[in-house]
Amino acid sequence: MKVLVVEDDLSMQKAIGTGLRKFGYAVDAAPDGEKALQLAQVNEYDAIVLDLNLPKIDGIDVLTEIRKNNQEIKVLILSARSEVEDKIAGLDTGANDYMAKPFHFKELEARLRALLRRKFILTDTRIAHGDLQIDTALKQVYVRNQLIDLTKKEYGILEYLMMHKDKIVGAEEIIEHVWDSQTDLFSNSFKVHINSLKKKLALHLGKQEIVKNARGLGYFIAEVQYGPV
Repeated sequence: MKVLVVEDDLSMQKAIGTGLRKFGYAVDAAPDGEKALQLAQVNEYDAIVLDLNLPKIDGIDVLTEIRKNNQEIKVLILSARSEVEDKIAGLDTGANDYMAKPFHFKELEARLRALLRRKFILTDTRIAHGDLQIDTALKQVYVRNQLIDLTKKEYGILEYLMMHKDKIVGAEEIIEHVWDSQTDLFSNSFKVHINSLKKKLALHLGKQEIVKNARGLGYFIAEVQYGPV
């Protein structure tokens, strides 16, 4: 999933971004409120980690502007403002969660996962489809309970398709959510990763192809074909 980290402390911004990337998130970063609003207007994020004490535009004002146009995006406030009144103000303005600094990174990532499960109406960390199962907490994929070794991008593509398995998803939409905003949409990287993903799944699923291409439209998770009982 794609996350925007809004934090003016560059060392903390880098630490959060590095940690989230290790968990497979695509991460963009903004050092101030003005840049955050610019990025939020041109990119589609699944979640925003938002500091409140920001240069140029305060975090609460950033959140107010975001909520004028987008009620769906999940926003987690991460701030040194730890008074109850600050938390109430953040939540009342439209934040989905609020964490005070200092914080533990594992808790931050767990809260993000919880918010994203809500976004995609997931009640469990695992999503199953026939013999295929993914664990969104561990970022792991299993076929008949056997662990499949995927790269972070391969996993990200599969996770996004599984979360939208009721529709065809265009390549640009997948890139938008799995790669950061510096990625060239016309590069060959996406095709290389999705072809590699399909080959790895084929080694374990055989003829039961899960990820399919609708020519000119995008990719989708195929219906499971069950054999005779």
